[in-house]
Amino acid sequence: MSRRPRIDAALDDAGGRSKGWEMMTIKRVLIVDDSPTERHVLNDMLTKAGYEVVASDNGEDAILKAKTVKPDLILMDVVMPGLNGFQATRAISRDPVTRAVPIILCTSKSQETDKIWGMRQGARDYIVKPVNRDELLAKITALG
Repeated sequence: MSRRPRIDAALDDAGGRSKGWEMMTIKRVLIVDDSPTERHVLNDMLTKAGYEVVASDNGEDAILKAKTVKPDLILMDVVMPGLNGFQATRAISRDPVTRAVPIILCTSKSQETDKIWGMRQGARDYIVKPVNRDELLAKITALG
């Protein structure tokens, strides 16, 4: 099990960095999922772990929010109406403005071919639903 430092433990009284303690680099996470239930579950997991969460319900909006909100990480569903998660991931990871933002595909598609295709589109990692909280937080920590 991965141990995460408490965010407030990394702050001094003035709210700045404490000496000798590095704050996590991933703070703001964009959740992209057309299911309100999935967005709620992921939002709850992440906010309880200390992350700021922004949500989107489709691929087109995710591309826009990746540029305007400037998230530190994107959790992207694959199966969505309109622009799917593979297409949105490809667009975000190839745009010079957003290509540095890591994307974790978070989907019910569990075939190895889906994972390989997702990674080829620019995703940095892949997690299968239902999402295990500890696995998700470990993957986020590894990217941070």
